[in-house]
Amino acid sequence: MANGNGFSYFLFVMVIMPVAATSSDALSTTFYQKVCPQALPVIKKVVTDAVNREPRMGASLLRLHFHDCFVNGCDASVLLDSTSTIDRKKTAFGNNNSLRGFEVVDRIKSEVDRVCGAQVVSCADILAVAARDSVVQLGGQTWKVELGRKDSTTASRTDANNAIPASFMDLPALKANFQNVGLD
Repeated sequence: MANGNGFSYFLFVMVIMPVAATSSDALSTTFYQKVCPQALPVIKKVVTDAVNREPRMGASLLRLHFHDCFVNGCDASVLLDSTSTIDRKKTAFGNNNSLRGFEVVDRIKSEVDRVCGAQVVSCADILAVAARDSVVQLGGQTWKVELGRKDSTTASRTDANNAIPASFMDLPALKANFQNVGLD
């Protein structure tokens, strides 16, 4: 998938996936409007600063969100570290030594919690908004992000190994992989 069609397909999936992979019952584009109206501007500012310092960070944040959503929905489980009950997704075949941007997400979370005065914004929503803001910062089109996702308390490296598209897949294999998670 060296041509532009693969990237367009990837962006299409990134715009649709957050809605498809999460229950839409509780999601809203104004979810944080009353509890922390400063949240989205803070996310945008931190993303803008990060992408201005290193333009590749925009693609990294988009990829981080994609890898999170592709396994069990957009739940921020890609951010979890290993514990006695969590086999982290960070070390899955498609993620290990290739995902980056965790420090930007940590900065966003710290800043958002500070301006909100509490931990009211989920990391799952931060990943979704940061992905969108990264695309916009790099000259892409914007889209509305529905918010209200809950953060996962579990992660599975095995699920990630089985679900994340491999770098060597051809287009028919990628299409089948996407169909496995309900996308066409």
